[in-house]
Amino acid sequence: MIDFAAARVAMVDCQIRPSDVTLYPVIEAMLSVPKEEFVPRDMREVAYSGDNIALGPNRVVLDSRVIAKMLDVLNIQPSDLVLDIGTGLGYSSALIAHLAEAVIAVEENEALAAEAERILAEQSADNAIVQVGKLADGAPQHGPYDAIMVEGGVEQVPDALLAQLKVGGRIVAIHMQDALGQCRVGLQTRTGIDWRWAFDASAPVLPGFEKPDGFQF
Repeated sequence: MIDFAAARVAMVDCQIRPSDVTLYPVIEAMLSVPKEEFVPRDMREVAYSGDNIALGPNRVVLDSRVIAKMLDVLNIQPSDLVLDIGTGLGYSSALIAHLAEAVIAVEENEALAAEAERILAEQSADNAIVQVGKLADGAPQHGPYDAIMVEGGVEQVPDALLAQLKVGGRIVAIHMQDALGQCRVGLQTRTGIDWRWAFDASAPVLPGFEKPDGFQF
């Protein structure tokens, strides 16, 4: 029988802290949220292994180190309203709920969304709302947002999603080019998004975030 509480501490000590995650609220959230509750039942034993956990075609629960580093660069404040794109079973949203005033989680797979809603309620994440819809559409009716977290790879970020970010707001996403990826954080300015490199990472490209096919002649 796995001692999940001990595994969570070991994850933070051996994976998160050595990965230059320095914000205490992020570390506290990683220690508090039981990741094993937010992965498929048959994957609970490897919840803290340090790898992506498959949820379905092109969908994963991101490696805890990647999630923690994304949260670290996003620097969520207690007064922030956050949009979480592709929450899966809700792990990222549970972490964000510890950091923000509220989080709107978007999930287009209805079965995953229903499970995420159930688990978040069980974990008393009362400031997290799960909405079913296309990931690329976001949730404009609840915005604009102080921060947006994209839970997977992107080849491009739709303008409709970027438009949901406040001026001065931040967005973090893993930009993929073939098998290589970079996690970048973007700052919304009055003239558009200013992206900068944060760290190297890779993830499957989310539906709706692919580059359109080129013209065919």
